Amino acid sequence: MFFSVVIPTYNRKPILEKCLRAMEQQVLRSDTQIQGYEIVVVDDGSTDGTVEWLNAEQLAHVKLYGQDHKGAAGARNLGVEEAIGDTIIFIDSDLVVLDGFLQHHADALTEYYTTHGNDRVFTYGRVVNTCNFEQPTSEPFKVTDYSQAFFATGNVAIAKHWLTDAGLFDVQFTQYGWEDLELGVRLKNRGLKLVKCPEAVGYHWHPPFSLDDLPRLIDVEIQRARMGVVFYQKHPTLDVRMMIQMTWLHRGLWGLLSLGGLLNEHSLRPLLQWLINQGRPQLSLEVARIFLNWYNVNAVYRAYQEQQAR
Repeated sequence: MFFSVVIPTYNRKPILEKCLRAMEQQVLRSDTQIQGYEIVVVDDGSTDGTVEWLNAEQLAHVKLYGQDHKGAAGARNLGVEEAIGDTIIFIDSDLVVLDGFLQHHADALTEYYTTHGNDRVFTYGRVVNTCNFEQPTSEPFKVTDYSQAFFATGNVAIAKHWLTDAGLFDVQFTQYGWEDLELGVRLKNRGLKLVKCPEAVGYHWHPPFSLDDLPRLIDVEIQRARMGVVFYQKHPTLDVRMMIQMTWLHRGLWGLLSLGGLLNEHSLRPLLQWLINQGRPQLSLEVARIFLNWYNVNAVYRAYQEQQAR
């Protein structure tokens, strides 16, 4: 088993440094089934000195590739195409892992291969969200870190040939969201199973929430809505409608919770700032998700109506 760890990145140099140094410090057992590993970094047109830093550092396992700013789907595809490993691990460039990360993924994959006699599987490691830049791996697992996503590329390992067979990521997903879960639908249709591997934990760093983030977060929700409609065009099922929140249930829920949009970034601003001042930026963000989801669900319907009108 040879791992190719594919990491797309765009203007994340400070946390990318932590990500790559953690990947370079992997500890493998003396009887490991891992023959070796490479770290395939695909720079998606960064302008923050990422490429210059990588060229200067020359980290032992890192191979650097670059493309113009085309998005995560194209960057991951390039990484897979250039990878020499038989097994691909996807992580994000703001994820910091522990030193047993690769070994835990290998053990979980090997156990499934041996028990079931086939490799129709991918392992999904645990992702813990943190805003602690100095010590990201000190964050405990929280209820809000729990995910039911079938194929989320923040921390997964899969035999390379299944990605090729499924056709890789769809580059129609040029904006934020859904390209990994859409590929997951195609993998599920090929009979692949998800095996959770909580020991292969990664700590997903993001800056503490501030009110200055709100315009960007609202834009992200609108982008995610548009890409959700692309997802639904490819797979027009109830499951996908539920995932992208294109149901009257979601519209009613977020409409009720936001009082029809009356609770928004303006009316809730004092409360959000008070929570931040109390040292609760994560709770402030969770409160903001009330109106962020309201923006999202309305943008989904708007994008779908625009698509139908064409």
